[in-house]
Amino acid sequence: MSNLTLYRSTTIGETLSQSLDEMVDQNTISRQLAEKVLREFDKQISQKLATNSTRMHFRGGLKSYRNCDNVWTLVLRDCQFKTELGGAEIAVDRVKVVACEGQKQTKKQTEQNSFEDDE
Repeated sequence: MSNLTLYRSTTIGETLSQSLDEMVDQNTISRQLAEKVLREFDKQISQKLATNSTRMHFRGGLKSYRNCDNVWTLVLRDCQFKTELGGAEIAVDRVKVVACEGQKQTKKQTEQNSFEDDE
């Protein structure tokens, strides 16, 4: 799984994939268009999350953790989330955090990737 396709396994990514699959099955869109939409989703969510500067603090009990191929997986229980901006505290029973090392892209690399995706 590449860094860009990582977000397809999130709730929003899975929902998008299911919706696109339904549209392909109903012949509303082509398989190629569905794949193009998923590639654009990968690119956009990665860019937006990379530029988002809002910080969130969370606290909870660590149920389990592991590190495999430099990808950390943490399972937390009884968590409380709160934004740095003083938003409401959100309580959740269980959270799974998957974190991997990312690379900072230069503007030239970003433009190159955009050009390659359009081809």
